[in-house]
Amino acid sequence: MKATDEELVALVIATKDKSAFGELVRRHQGVVRGMMARMSGNRALADDLAQDAFIRAFEKIATFEGRGTFRSWLCRIAYTEFLMARRKRKAADKALEKLTAHRRSEEEGSNDWERGNAMDLDRALAQLSEPERLCIVLCYASGMSHSEASEATGMPLGTVKSHVNRGREKMKALLGAHEVVQ
Repeated sequence: MKATDEELVALVIATKDKSAFGELVRRHQGVVRGMMARMSGNRALADDLAQDAFIRAFEKIATFEGRGTFRSWLCRIAYTEFLMARRKRKAADKALEKLTAHRRSEEEGSNDWERGNAMDLDRALAQLSEPERLCIVLCYASGMSHSEASEATGMPLGTVKSHVNRGREKMKALLGAHEVVQ
């Protein structure tokens, strides 16, 4: 019989059982890595952030109170790791944005917006505000309900729903007639 997340958490808290925590990592690493990849736009950075999130989760596992799901608690830790890394890299991000904008203006396809060409999902996500992108990633890419996303982000449920709706509408406009998010 397969142990539940809550049973594994209890085992880790009681005995610091690394194999039980390893099972939790195996169960949830896809969600955390996917979330980090969509939030950061960089797979290597996403893997580093996911690893940091799992280390932090192991260190803080005794604070899991079971009010929500383990997955939403873990995603909240991952989001916090993302925010901390983002703060540390703020200057580098600004320089990268300038470089990316310069490259886009030099590329032949820099007028994709005017021509109505569809752009890829990651580029569309990058155009959303950070809260909108986070809520879209959690609810669609990670398969969380609005209430789970609310738990993971610490945002009120209505705020999550608003960000999802605004983000979805912006993505529809950015991607043209393609039905991307339903």
